[in-house]
Amino acid sequence: MGRMIYADYNATTPVDPSVRDAMRPAFEEMFGNPSSSHWLGVKAKMAVAQARSRAAALLGCAPIEFYFTSGGSESNNWAIKGAAWALRGRGNHLVTSAVEHAAVLNPCRFLESFGFETTIVPVDGRGRVDPDDVARAIRPGTVLVSIMHANNEVGTIQPVGEIARFCREREVLFHVDAAQSVGKIPVNVAEIGCDLLTAAGHKFHAPKGIGGLFIREGVAIGSLVHGAGHERGRRAGTENVAGALALARAADLAGERLAAYGARMAALRRRFVDALSASVREVVIYPADSGVDVLPNTVNLRIGRIDGALLAGRMEGVAVSAGGAACHGSARTPSHVLTAMGVPVEQALGAVRFSFGWENTEDEIDDLAARIVRAASSIDSLLVSV
Repeated sequence: MGRMIYADYNATTPVDPSVRDAMRPAFEEMFGNPSSSHWLGVKAKMAVAQARSRAAALLGCAPIEFYFTSGGSESNNWAIKGAAWALRGRGNHLVTSAVEHAAVLNPCRFLESFGFETTIVPVDGRGRVDPDDVARAIRPGTVLVSIMHANNEVGTIQPVGEIARFCREREVLFHVDAAQSVGKIPVNVAEIGCDLLTAAGHKFHAPKGIGGLFIREGVAIGSLVHGAGHERGRRAGTENVAGALALARAADLAGERLAAYGARMAALRRRFVDALSASVREVVIYPADSGVDVLPNTVNLRIGRIDGALLAGRMEGVAVSAGGAACHGSARTPSHVLTAMGVPVEQALGAVRFSFGWENTEDEIDDLAARIVRAASSIDSLLVSV
């Protein structure tokens, strides 16, 4: 089989060794409950406060505006349900896009059972939302717009700054799901102009189970988890001290190497696409238009008529996501992102997402391309040369 190649960084990332080391004090000298008044609790409370400041710095927000959560799904649910319940006296209308993660679309559907209405804004063939479409979708009674920063399947970066401007003009809250962009590209809440923003630690080398939600100071939002007064009374539950320390270190790491990361991922992406294009007759990249901004580490592609799951299964020792995303599970249904982009169902079923990370090397990329060529040649005659 040869060495294992991990090319599924948009699904999750390995925990960085320095992040693991940063967690250790929470299991040893800082194991106290941050709500306890004794010295061990105070020590843990101070550690959480310092971690909050470091995590907030990555997003360009004040520490008081950053709330720890269990990850991206909770943050999205909190932002959407919390805003909807807090503002239901003003209206019952939500706006989102056709390519959002299930952790955005499903909370909107859930709220519909309580009388809320959702407008789903379409995307173009590049997976991009038109800000004018969002502006037209806003109406009296709209309480929240939720648009992702970068798509997890095809990498398309949305014009969230323009959308934020339209929302501000209409006094509508704007939530950004930045789970896939934080740690990969610059994310600054002040520059975007959003009111709420989601971050997921396991997407940038922290462990699973820790994330955050930016809530702009003064924004009204209801609680999702009720109980005691943790997180300044907005999210009940004893703080995950180890997770907070991990997220802080991962945030430091992301900030330190963000520019280098972008250049390195872009180079690996070009190397990968060029290698495949030189050996396979029909490689279709989504989005096909190079004029759209995409995450530098993401390549979603189809090779001819080959089924994506079959291709992924023939690549021994390679970890990728067939169909576009890890969250789809085993069901053989086409990606809702690709179909929203106008890709026919039979072609969408051929898609495979490759997403690279800091640990990948040029040698791995060359090996990966060679394995894809071998797998494709064993399924169909699409090769220019072997």
